[in-house]
Amino acid sequence: MKTRRLLETLAVVALTAGQASAAVLPLQHTTISATYNGSSAGMLGLDQQFAPVAGSNITAIDSTGSGGVEFLSADFLFGIDFAEDGVMTVYNNGQVAAGAYSMRFDFGASLGAPLTRFSLLDSAAIGGLPVLNLIDGHTIGLDLSGLDWGNGFTSFSARLEAAPSPVPEPGSVTLILAGLAAFALMRRRATTV
Repeated sequence: MKTRRLLETLAVVALTAGQASAAVLPLQHTTISATYNGSSAGMLGLDQQFAPVAGSNITAIDSTGSGGVEFLSADFLFGIDFAEDGVMTVYNNGQVAAGAYSMRFDFGASLGAPLTRFSLLDSAAIGGLPVLNLIDGHTIGLDLSGLDWGNGFTSFSARLEAAPSPVPEPGSVTLILAGLAAFALMRRRATTV
């Protein structure tokens, strides 16, 4: 009976072992440098109270939970908020004419783990899809040129994610299960003899 329970438990472990998903990328204590349309002067950061001064394109994550944004584009069309749980929200502050709108965010060495992907969470308020690019393990790019923001004051959100923790490969789990099953059978035979 114990052998059967052990084998059932190991079977459940084997079935769930391959089911990994990306891990949330926490952004606490992160510093971000940003550009807007290729220019560092095009992005204004919270640490400099959104003033157009040297270094204003670099800011830390707002850990106060005040709900404010970390960056404003210098033309004040967009506000960008990064939450500590890895969610990025881009807000539109008014009418956006057709044109090129691109942003780049570099987290440098302040990330707890390399950035491996991100997923769009909510884009129902906008027409079209933003183009999200993973440039490297600490930099993302956004192209908002193809979006229809309607009458303005809308937003979309995406979650930044890290690689999941390592999961045993299915072949490894099968070998372990086979070895444990053989061990259990040998033990059972030894106790019945």
